[in-house]
Amino acid sequence: MNLLPRLPEIDAWIVDDCVKGYPGGAGPRPLREIGQSGWNVLRGDVPFPVAVLKASALENNRKWMNRFVEALGVELAPHGKTTMSPQLFHAQLADGAWGMTCATISQLQVYRRFGVQRVLIANQVVGSRNIGYLLDESMRDPEFEPYVLVDSVEGVELLAAAARNRRIPRPLRVLMEIGQPGVRTGARDLTHVRRLLTAIESTTPWLALHGVECYEGAIKAPPDAAPGAVREMLNLQTEAARLVAASQAARTADPFILSAGGSEYFDIVALALRDIDLGRRTSVVLRSGCYIVHDHLAYAQAFERLRARQPSADWIGTGLAPALEIWTVVQSRPEPTRAYAAAGKRDLSHDMQLPVAIGWLDPQRHSRPKPPPDLEVIALNDQHVHLRLPADSPLRVGQLIGFGVAHPCTTFDKWQLIYVVDDHYRIVDAIRTYF
Repeated sequence: MNLLPRLPEIDAWIVDDCVKGYPGGAGPRPLREIGQSGWNVLRGDVPFPVAVLKASALENNRKWMNRFVEALGVELAPHGKTTMSPQLFHAQLADGAWGMTCATISQLQVYRRFGVQRVLIANQVVGSRNIGYLLDESMRDPEFEPYVLVDSVEGVELLAAAARNRRIPRPLRVLMEIGQPGVRTGARDLTHVRRLLTAIESTTPWLALHGVECYEGAIKAPPDAAPGAVREMLNLQTEAARLVAASQAARTADPFILSAGGSEYFDIVALALRDIDLGRRTSVVLRSGCYIVHDHLAYAQAFERLRARQPSADWIGTGLAPALEIWTVVQSRPEPTRAYAAAGKRDLSHDMQLPVAIGWLDPQRHSRPKPPPDLEVIALNDQHVHLRLPADSPLRVGQLIGFGVAHPCTTFDKWQLIYVVDDHYRIVDAIRTYF
């Protein structure tokens, strides 16, 4: 399995010391040459803090998800907002992904710049400029295959009016979004679904209904109650799908698409949707985005709950592995029980949980990272990680400490340059992000 496909435009990007994580004084170089730099993160060859992706974990996660979708007979359209890395997009497509998912027109613009042809826009597209770009791009490239969500009569009418004004040569493919009261966007009940069907049927030939979608990851419930709440949403999606699949509005959908699946409950989604018989060819499209990098906290905990739900599944194997790490240096220990590391909210996600220390290295004594000594992350400032530790802790100023996060999405968006490293933290490649 090739780690990263080569994309000429990104390979040619000149990286210099105005990019966070790139060493001052090293001189500018194209990204394609970074893997030949001979730099090692733990040797201090790059400035701290620095973001890295473990190559071995990326490979593990790609292979694991391939086994999962093949075993369950479903498709995958990874949500690219997690990484906004075209290099990783093309790795996922090379792995056999059905397409890519995005949430915004700005994200779509990046996808199109780098040649992604099938895109599920897991959101409503509203606003004249947004709708205009989507339709104009569809007209410009006959191979471009977008799908966009609708959940209101008004939204349907806005898309149809723009399509009619442009006289688009092929209908825009839409998916009806199903939601629940208080749980983000989407049709709330079958009455809502029927209203949308009537509206979409009236838009021929400008819109074509191609399936039904939901996002179960927005459900907030205690871990023991969440699977039941997810299944309740999927039950509504199934009822809606039976209505939609039999309608004139969806007559051209082949296959008919059932889509759901964030990065936490994708096993429940796949098992619930794959065997639904709608009397026509159907594809189940999952949209997990975090799987490729995983994490050390929220999604790691979610995976253990998945493992408990599927104790006999032969596709579980060793599971997903956290690939994303942030390494930095201990910069101060002004009190016996307090230390501060040189990183913070500008470098690490903190919206779901505070980061956790996952590695420690004393450059004077260690050749490989060790498990961190007893310590706890208790707060973040913009550029400081607050650590609480015992008075007799061996942690000292100048030592290195690695952190794992609870939400990869809101760590990636803090880094334009992320190094890819081997298990010895030698830099073997790099990715560029587009946030």
